Order: sequence, then structure tokens, then C-alpha cells
Amino acid sequence: MGIKLVIVGGVAGGATAAARARRLDEDAEIVLIERGNDVSFANCGLPYYVGGQIPRRKSLLVRTPAALSNLFRLDVRTRTEATRIEPAAGLVHLRDLDSGRQYVESYDYLLLAPGAAPVVPSIPGIDHPAIYTLRNLADVDRIKAAVDGGARTALVVGGGFIGLEMVENLHRRGLSVALVELLPQVMPPLDPELAARLHQELTDHGVEVHLSDAVVAFDGHDGQVRARLKSGSLLEADLAILSVGIRPESGLAREAGLAVSERGAIVVDEHMRTSDPRIYAVGDAVQVRDALLGHPTTVALAGPANRQARIAADNIFGRVSRYRGALDTSIVRVFDVVAATTGASEKLLKARGVAYRKIYVHRGHHAGYYPGARQVTIKLLFTPDQGRLLGAQIVGTEGVDKRIDVLATALHAGLTVKDLEDLELAYAPQFGAAKDPVNIAGYVAGNLLAGDEQFIDPSELPAASPASDGPDGQEIAGWTILDVRQPAEFEADHIPGAMLIPLGQLRDRWREIPTDKPLAVYCAVGHRAYYATRILRHKGLRPWNIAGGLTSYRLVHPAPAP
Repeated sequence: MGIKLVIVGGVAGGATAAARARRLDEDAEIVLIERGNDVSFANCGLPYYVGGQIPRRKSLLVRTPAALSNLFRLDVRTRTEATRIEPAAGLVHLRDLDSGRQYVESYDYLLLAPGAAPVVPSIPGIDHPAIYTLRNLADVDRIKAAVDGGARTALVVGGGFIGLEMVENLHRRGLSVALVELLPQVMPPLDPELAARLHQELTDHGVEVHLSDAVVAFDGHDGQVRARLKSGSLLEADLAILSVGIRPESGLAREAGLAVSERGAIVVDEHMRTSDPRIYAVGDAVQVRDALLGHPTTVALAGPANRQARIAADNIFGRVSRYRGALDTSIVRVFDVVAATTGASEKLLKARGVAYRKIYVHRGHHAGYYPGARQVTIKLLFTPDQGRLLGAQIVGTEGVDKRIDVLATALHAGLTVKDLEDLELAYAPQFGAAKDPVNIAGYVAGNLLAGDEQFIDPSELPAASPASDGPDGQEIAGWTILDVRQPAEFEADHIPGAMLIPLGQLRDRWREIPTDKPLAVYCAVGHRAYYATRILRHKGLRPWNIAGGLTSYRLVHPAPAP
């Protein structure tokens, strides 16, 4: 008789572990316990089913219980809840949710994949029937029924992945949508200046965005749900979606005496083993190690859950396998804008006291001479000594996924910015450029480390008042600001207080530049400014390049409304 493995929880973690276990041992007894009706479904696709981009519900079913049973000879038990674990005896207590029958199942090894539950804040009116959370197919059925039933307005609370995806898909269905986010930005993994692109995209599509605000109470009003915000605003909607965070479903593990973190995540080692050597855990409920900085973290993403499940199954069946840690690589689309991140953010590096340098690159996603090139913005973070990569963020409309995957691979391999310069990436004019934006990011970072360039972050330049914008180009905030673009570009938009000397005239007019203040140079994206700073250095000046040019400056300091 082979090993008996009991798995609690399906979806990415549990179902993947069960399938891997069967491939490793044909004789093992594998019991898969799932509290819901569906054991393997695409939970990442749920918002897109609401929006109609996934038209058929059955497309969300990765494997039905019957298919899993037939293909992998699994004992699949849906509508069954694990209520208690006896680690010393190797027993798990189960309850059939339909019949109420309670019974005990023995195990040689137990794998926990309970996932995480949506956070539901304890505020007045939270039990209003028009307030929904989104975790499984039953949830999405209720939300879609409300939308199909004629809902016209929606309130989404929380601007993370699920919140943003629901905003887009509810808007796609024709609803008027308001979004409330406690933080001063949406998409918390992003740094604020890149998240600003998402804010603009949301408002451009008519979404009513409330940042740095929170719902303090719900009530009913004229058949709708009404939210009272901390700011005092009142928002009314036909339905409300809560996406304010998740919490690990670790109660079963905690009650069994397994180690659990202060934040409630199940503590596992690199083999995905808990504090009990016969119990493993994977997915959204576990605490793992950050692959770059080494601190404990949780990662609620399907990719890591799948890898953890495979690793756990390997170790249970005698194959030594290790989880190398999480890079937290993620991507989201908000209408036409795509935002992606991998590794550490600047916020995280600052919070952990890690020394770093950063650069911005704004380039076309393919060759500029080929029609349709769209700008991608790359923010790259790296160590100030060797230039080892620490993190990257990208925002754009096309080509974001390709570049973030390259940079995630580079982070995984421990590459440096010099290695980015040397990467040989596929090129044809409709797909990329001979010098891909990733290569350019390596060049810019390399120039900084070599001392060929010095940057000033746009956030270090305060938002200048238009009143200071004089015809004689007075310096602002203790700086002389030099614009090296063309006059028409300058007239369209410029940093208030900047003086204009087009790049082509700089060698003849550089003596006009005041030398009693530090000099900051900019163009649209930093390319021409780099040429200008090289010219000025050869003339004996010590100019700074405003990182990413006017494009980056406007991410931090948006232009005033006309």
C-alpha cells in the first residue's frame, strides 16, 4: 500500500499538488477535500466573467471533480469541510456539509491549501444584501445576477488587483462606478508616481475615484446601498464590492498547534513543510521568504501557489525540492493601461533601510519608425555598488508583459544592470527595437554607476508655481532649470521657471546658463538631456539630469488643469 495523502483545499494549490502527487506515485491514496462545490477553477478570471470578456461560465472550470477523479484516480470530496486536525494521531476530522455527517480520515501526510478569505470590516451596515465579496464561483454568480438584473451603479471598496479588475469590468457592463481606496494611491505594490498613470486612466473613463478615504458605515436608501465615507461624502449604488484585503485561512492550522505568524499565515520552511513534519501547506495561507531581501512575506498569486504545490508534493514523495522565495511578480490591466511589478518597490526598500539607486526610462514598445509604437515607462531599482537588480516597475499600454517577464527572470538569476545591457532580445520592428527598453534601462543605470550621469529625482523638485515662470528663465527652488527641447514643445508644457536652450543651440549658447545655482537639465524623457549634460560637462559645468524628463516630472507633479 502506498502513501496516504490528504489534501485540504483545491484550486491552484490543492489541485496542483494532487495531480503532481499522482504523477509521482501511482499507488498512493490521495484524498482531496474541498469545502465548496468546485475544486479546480480559474479564480483569476472571475471579474472578466462578470464583464462578459469570458462569456461562458464553464470556461472558468479548469477541472471538474469527476474529471480529476477519472484522470488522476483521486478521491475528490466537495462540499466537505475539515474541522479539526490531530497531528499526533495523524487524523483529520471532516464534515459533509450537505448531510451533516461527521467522520475521521487518517493520513500519512497532510497538505493544507485553505487559501485566504476576503477581509470584511466590522462597520455598521456591513451585512446589507447588496454588499458582495469575490472569492469563488458562488460569489461571482451572485454578483453577475445583480448586474444582469439591471444594476446601474456600483461602488468598489479597495483599489488592489480585484478592486481594479472589478471597476473595469463593471464599467464595461455599462455601470457607473465609484472607487474608494484608503491609501493615497491604487495598486499598493506600485510606487506612487507610477500608480498616478492608473489614477488618470480611471478618471479618463469616468470612474469616480476617492483616494485617502474609507467607508465608515453602510445603510440602505431607496433600495440602494449607501456608503458614508470618512471624509463625510455619501455614495449610493445598486451594489457594492468589498476588496479591502485578504486574511489567511489558518484557523485549522492554529488550532492544531502548528506555527502561525503574527499576521495569521502558516509558517513553512523552504520545503513547504510546517512545524509538524507530516503536514505541509501552500498558497495564499502560508508565510514564505522574500527572494531578494529575505524577510517573511505572503504572496497571494496563482503562480507561486502552483510552484509551492509541486514542491510540497515532491518532498512528500521523496524528491528534495526547495522554494527559492517570492519575487511578487504581478501585472494588472486597467482599461487601456497595464501596470506590472517584480521584486522590491522603492517604498519597501526605504522601509527596510536598503541602499539603492533608481532610474526611469520612457521608450516605445517597438521601433519608432514602425507604426503604432506606444510608450512604456520602466522604473529600475538596483544596488549602488555592483548594480545588482532589486526591483522593477513598468506602466504602459503595449509590451509591458514582455519586459516585466525579462526583468523578473533577471532578478531571479541575480543579474546586474550591466547584464541588462548585454541581453540579446528578439528584435523585429513590429515587436521591439534593436536597443530594447530593457537594454536602455541597463545603459542608463550603467551610466549612473559609472559617473557619466547624475540624476535628480523629480520628487526632489517641488511643484513650481506658475507665478514663478518668468520670461528670463529664473531658477526655482534653488535650482537653475534648463529645457533643451524645441520651442513648440516648450510652449505646449514645461516646468515653470525653466529656461529654454534647444539642444542644437547648446554648444553656442551654454554661456547663457547661470552658474550660481545647481543646474538641472530635462527634455521629454531624458534622452536629449543626457546629450546636453555630456556637452555641459565638457564645458566644465556639473549638470544634473532630471530622471525621466518632463514625463517623469508630470507623474509626480501633474500639470494644472486648464
